[in-house]
Amino acid sequence: MQKLTKIVTLTIALLLASGCSYFGVYKRDIPQGNLVTAEMVGQLRTGMTRDDVIYVMGSPLLEAPFDASQWDYLFYLDKAYEGTERRRVTLTFDGNRLVDIQREGDLDGAIEMRQDEGGPSPDAGTGTPLATPNAVPADQR
Repeated sequence: MQKLTKIVTLTIALLLASGCSYFGVYKRDIPQGNLVTAEMVGQLRTGMTRDDVIYVMGSPLLEAPFDASQWDYLFYLDKAYEGTERRRVTLTFDGNRLVDIQREGDLDGAIEMRQDEGGPSPDAGTGTPLATPNAVPADQR
């Protein structure tokens, strides 16, 4: 009887210690695309050149394959336990000049990412959520 008790106890301990935990699966926030903020979009003005837009927003995530006059900046944040946050800015050009700016999603809201227990955060302890596309690294200033 003692041998059976030890085997059952060992089996339960191994199952709980394995990846098939009773408590559930670990999930993490997954950011994808270009980080788009209201501050960045606020700097855009109609009449800007494509180079000026790249300086402010970074390179577009999507360029229309058959019509180079439209650029899309997309940002998705798949929050582990809360759903998905989506932001999109579509810029339309006439030649080399910006003529239209369309916004989707809550650009004013702050991007909050959960901290991983085991590794460094994207901000590496500086207190900023994520770097903007045009941020200059500290060692290159």
